[in-house]
Amino acid sequence: MQVYLYSEPGAKTLDVGQLAGYVESLLSILVEARGAFVHRYREGQRDALDTLALHFAQAKVRNPQKEGNKVTPLPGEVDYEKRRLADPQSRTFGLLYDGYQLMTALGHGIPREERGLKHVHIVFTNQLFGTWDEADRRYHARVSLYGFPSLISTTGIVEAPAKPRQYYFLKQQYTALGLADAPAVALEPQFRHSVIGHEDERLTEVMKGYVMQAIMYHVSGGPFCPDRHCRLFNAHWQEEVIRAQLGGDYEFCPRHREQMEAMRLGRVP
Repeated sequence: MQVYLYSEPGAKTLDVGQLAGYVESLLSILVEARGAFVHRYREGQRDALDTLALHFAQAKVRNPQKEGNKVTPLPGEVDYEKRRLADPQSRTFGLLYDGYQLMTALGHGIPREERGLKHVHIVFTNQLFGTWDEADRRYHARVSLYGFPSLISTTGIVEAPAKPRQYYFLKQQYTALGLADAPAVALEPQFRHSVIGHEDERLTEVMKGYVMQAIMYHVSGGPFCPDRHCRLFNAHWQEEVIRAQLGGDYEFCPRHREQMEAMRLGRVP
């Protein structure tokens, strides 16, 4: 198995090289830390930036309560995406993209010789993406989406898992007082130990679990674990993320430790 980790230049506290070393030591497999996927995509295809900008504009979720994106994007929307994609340090705020559409678009940029089952591509992005939930008929932001390639959002880890209820209670109070900027100024420092924030120094450590989820998805089709202390736990709250990735009694549950040891010894294809 060969694993490729693609960096996100906009995430200053994400160390993809450290993540590669972690996976190599854990599983004894080949891991290559690469630059941003978007820029490799551009190098590999003619007019790739124009094509990718169109795909991103088409993937933008315009109405979170409406499934699918059938609207033809305006030229200005495509131009905006082109400018953003050309700048490795760019960040967008307030935009949500359909994760499956992004996965399909980026998948076209994988070289043909790296599309076999033995290749695992894991792309970090600062774009916020989501998936449609049939249960409540709306889009939900996600931290990760596993497939070919797997996507992990450095913005999603901040925005997708729910924060403590007290955070939202205080945020409502500030908003009612007309202090719209107060949450960023007062609440994030106050809750810094119980939530993951933007430019969080713990980001690389947290992302170890999500990288392993992507690999386990590729190996077994099941990336998650019901054990809330295991790094493979599918966290929906910030406190669950912190428990599983930073404060657990162990990294992996006994079942997954055994499976990873088998992988390390080459017993799992």
